[in-house]
Amino acid sequence: MVEFEIVNVVATASLGERINLENLGGMKGVSYDQEIYGGRVAYLRLPEMKGTVSVFFSGKMISIGTKSEDDAFRELLYARDFLIERKLARPVDLVPKIQNIVVTADLGKTVDLEELARHHSLVYEPEQFPGAILKTTDPHKASVLVFASGKVVMAGLKRSSQIDSVLRCILEITDEKSW
Repeated sequence: MVEFEIVNVVATASLGERINLENLGGMKGVSYDQEIYGGRVAYLRLPEMKGTVSVFFSGKMISIGTKSEDDAFRELLYARDFLIERKLARPVDLVPKIQNIVVTADLGKTVDLEELARHHSLVYEPEQFPGAILKTTDPHKASVLVFASGKVVMAGLKRSSQIDSVLRCILEITDEKSW
């Protein structure tokens, strides 16, 4: 099978209450500026974290920059605990949800994008973008960029367990024998 790398996992959760972000200003590992988005968001990037958690005044949080679902969930829990310890939020059980997993892979072969576009339903406009854009729905919904070099970028996955089956689908589609 093709080797791949998860390059970003985006997960969300809600604290269920509004957060006074002004109280985060000046704390180590926190980026908050009233001028940025009207002060509606603060960014937590602490040494213990692998990614960044955006905390919105609404209490919603977004974890980005991790490379696994577990790490993304852990970051959201860490951000929640950080806010609780500073009495900026009340204890709450988080219900984290994966919104997007981005994966890169190399098919190990070049791909004739012109021929691929002739035989499969995808978008390929080389004057605008050097890759073909493929939307998969079966076995899983994903958007895939396929480049002539054989490199691919997959986005829109909801679980890492979906990666192998989407890669198999891409390998089948790019197999010149299937044309």
